[in-house]
Amino acid sequence: MTVYFIAEVKVTDDSWVPSYAAVVHDIAAKHGGKYLSRSANITTMEGAPSDTTLIATIQFPAMENMQAFVDDPDYAPHLKARIDGSESRVRVIDDTDVAGTIPYLGKA
Repeated sequence: MTVYFIAEVKVTDDSWVPSYAAVVHDIAAKHGGKYLSRSANITTMEGAPSDTTLIATIQFPAMENMQAFVDDPDYAPHLKARIDGSESRVRVIDDTDVAGTIPYLGKA
């Protein structure tokens, strides 16, 4: 089942960003991940705006692939750098429909 790794990041120390941006997409790809977006063009349509600097969405073919990415030793130093240099909120969602009314999504 497809999953989406969604990271909302507020950069507090940008020293980690160039290295992270240069290599992490390759590490994700090694595990079947595909970046759908890594954007700072954030428009709040509803609710209070956040002070998020960027939002990244990576699609993985399955939860196991996403977990392998997160656990990859090559990712570990970049993960630590991001954690140390940002305030991040990371979520993972699957491709199901909780209401069960969208025919092309799986039922939750």
